[in-house]
Amino acid sequence: MLEDLGIVGISWQKNGSESLDRYTLPRNKVVQRLRALAKRAELAELAYLATCNRVEVIFAHAAGTQARDIRPLVYELLTGEKPRPGEAERALRAWGGEGAVEHLFLVAAGLDSACLGETEIVGQVRNSSELSIEIGLSGPRLRLLFEESLKIAGRVRGETQLGEGRVSLAELAVDHIRERIRRTPGQTALIGISPMTERAAQSLASTKTPFIIINRSLDKAQILADRFGCLYLPLNEFCRKPPRIEAVFSCTGSSHAIIKESTLERLAAQTESGQAPLLIDMSVPADIDPVACTKLALKRIGMDEITKEAQANRLVRLNKTPQARELVDYALIRFHEKFAEQVYGELFGVLQQRYQHTAKEGVQRLLKKELKDLGPKQREAIESWSRVLARRFAHIPTLGLRGLLYEG
Repeated sequence: MLEDLGIVGISWQKNGSESLDRYTLPRNKVVQRLRALAKRAELAELAYLATCNRVEVIFAHAAGTQARDIRPLVYELLTGEKPRPGEAERALRAWGGEGAVEHLFLVAAGLDSACLGETEIVGQVRNSSELSIEIGLSGPRLRLLFEESLKIAGRVRGETQLGEGRVSLAELAVDHIRERIRRTPGQTALIGISPMTERAAQSLASTKTPFIIINRSLDKAQILADRFGCLYLPLNEFCRKPPRIEAVFSCTGSSHAIIKESTLERLAAQTESGQAPLLIDMSVPADIDPVACTKLALKRIGMDEITKEAQANRLVRLNKTPQARELVDYALIRFHEKFAEQVYGELFGVLQQRYQHTAKEGVQRLLKKELKDLGPKQREAIESWSRVLARRFAHIPTLGLRGLLYEG
């Protein structure tokens, strides 16, 4: 049933984007902890969505288990700590059934983001689904949910004006870089290979603003650098001996700060302009050590600041959401039908087969007794008529079952 679907998580709306740090799983522990949660909470399907704006788990309860509030278990999964009584319920939100479906539709469409209509979220939702499939925790229900979420995201962007203008947190951050480079010309370091850094690279390249790519893996760095015709460096070399740069834009999947005090000192000591470098940190947890920035009196623009800018634009963009909301509402209606068909399609098929089998048996008895003198053409006509009648009779209870499942 649709009620078996659920989502538990926390977003930027609770205490800001950077507060998500303690709820974000280290990359090397995601698979292990998800499998542990699936087992403890008796979940048949499970996915993990972590972005700069939210951390959520999307799940489907196992058959034969009763839907229940799993926030305490999710809290322990994400933080590694057992919650005090009521702590998990206060910290995490929960959606179930149609509410869970609606929530993921809104998230994928960018309607629940700090930056309304943001584009990066589509790739992040897709990655969440792909990881779930890869580790064997996806199933027909979550696959359908993700598939329909990505479809509605595409429709919202293609059929409304919500995708116009600054619809990316990365683009908002790049505005700061452009302003800085306008005042103090020089190059920017883009750290990490992610949808955010790729969007930043695309935006900077469109205005011929120079930048270099920094990454642990040189293979990935080279691919992005070749695409934009720029230089690239390994992260350890950048940290040890950074080039002269005016701005840093960082967005990696690291579970700890990678730009530490010693690197910050080197960066600040050799800018072309003599001014402190512009530091933009789009990661949660932080890539650029906030404590070191405070100690060295270096301004760091983090996700909370970028999110506040996005919120300031949010009210202006709200008048473009009614049409998008209509598309989501229609998609919800269609999802009910598709979900019932996918989950119970086999039952409907068995029902049809049963009616056909019963009709066939009855006709065969008649043809052996009362109608045994009929010729081949008459026999074929009766058999054909019985098959059509069986389909029509089966259609009535099938419609009733579909309606019952749709209405819950």
